[in-house]
Amino acid sequence: MRIIFIGTGKIGVPALQALQKSEHEIVAVVTQPDKPVGRDRRIDASPIKQAAAQMKISILQPARIKDRQAIERIRALQPDVVVVMAYGQILPRGILEIPKIVCLNLHASLLPRWRGAAPIQAAIAAGDRETGITIIYMDEGLDTGDILLQRTIEIEPNETGGSLHDRLGQVAPAVLLESLRALSSENVPRAPQDTALATYAPKLTREDGRIDWSEPAEAIVRKIRAFDPWPGAFTKITAKVDELRNLKIFSAAIIDRSGAPGEILVADRNDFVIAAGKGALQLREVQIEGKRRMSAEEFLRGFPRDFQIAHL
Repeated sequence: MRIIFIGTGKIGVPALQALQKSEHEIVAVVTQPDKPVGRDRRIDASPIKQAAAQMKISILQPARIKDRQAIERIRALQPDVVVVMAYGQILPRGILEIPKIVCLNLHASLLPRWRGAAPIQAAIAAGDRETGITIIYMDEGLDTGDILLQRTIEIEPNETGGSLHDRLGQVAPAVLLESLRALSSENVPRAPQDTALATYAPKLTREDGRIDWSEPAEAIVRKIRAFDPWPGAFTKITAKVDELRNLKIFSAAIIDRSGAPGEILVADRNDFVIAAGKGALQLREVQIEGKRRMSAEEFLRGFPRDFQIAHL
């Protein structure tokens, strides 16, 4: 089949590489324009663009895929199938109608659970025991298309957003290739989603990582894992008058202690414990704003002991 791959995020790279090694022909890759990243704001290409460049595949980077010029450039390539994974823009009807066979979307959840932009983090934060990759026939809705195939994996007890992202990326290639084989069979799988079971995972912002200490310790720990590496779970601390600094928390353990939510119960060379709405958290690995990631003990050795959790 003649295939156009549309994607941006790193999670789609293994699927793109599998397509390139398959019997199918990738006629082009569509990805987001290069953007400034990091503190130095250097211009960087998306992971999909970098992979496509190594494969010598034609690359399109429209600012808005719904613009007429972008649609016509894609139409001129005459694809049989359009494959989409972690692109970052909603495809208009003009794109959905282009391929001779179908537009397929690879989504990192067990749809209809966790439709939307942040399904990986949502699954961990909610305490789900499993997730997976779902391949759907694309329509104009937000991850609402009929299901072609699903593959399920268990979420590990200490799973982070980063580790689950990478594992799902490795699951995607086999599911995609099986889906493409299914398209040529007489009985192509197609199952409508049960809208009554749908849940949503909207796009995350940095502020979503702020810890609400009134929540139970168990829920906070799940969010710490879910938001590692991005947007990062954090709390604000006060070290001096009118000075607020972000303290990122990368790992913590639940302990049986109690206190007012956000109260620092212990802060010495051996322990760093903060009370939650139910239970408490023993912090293991943190990062104060402007410094490197370090153990909680190392942080306490180098930071003034009179700091408090800021309640904003």
